[in-house]
Amino acid sequence: MSGPNARWNEPVEVSFPTTGSYKVAGPFEALAHLTDNWPAQQGLNFVKARSACRGALAGHRTVDEARIAFEAAAAEARKQFDSRPH
Repeated sequence: MSGPNARWNEPVEVSFPTTGSYKVAGPFEALAHLTDNWPAQQGLNFVKARSACRGALAGHRTVDEARIAFEAAAAEARKQFDSRPH
């Protein structure tokens, strides 16, 4: 299933020190988080995740592709955050 109501079988749990922990149920929620409160709005995986989520919402990509891209963006953001001086 694609479109704005598409959901993943299991939500993706994301946790960052700056935004806290939350569960993301599908590409629509993922795109909202990537757009509004993502801690590292740069990087190749961030760009790929936005594109994959938009594609899944439009029916051009699968929700599984969007999930994989979103998980990669989350890992990338954690790595960027962890490498910052605290």
